[in-house]
Amino acid sequence: MSDEVWFKGFKLKEIRKERNFTQEELAEVVNVSGSYISKIENGEQMPSMKVLNKITQAMRVSPKDFF
Repeated sequence: MSDEVWFKGFKLKEIRKERNFTQEELAEVVNVSGSYISKIENGEQMPSMKVLNKITQAMRVSPKDFF
């Protein structure tokens, strides 16, 4: 069994939609591209700690909400 912890991009999508943000709007706030947000949500990309911190601030959630 692995001790690895995986970022759950689908949770970002759920929270983003609950907060009425588009991918592009969130990307602008976080200062990344909309395609980067899409890749995170689809599990194709792990956000850096810097980007994760910006996302959690913008969405007003805790980082643990994504794990």
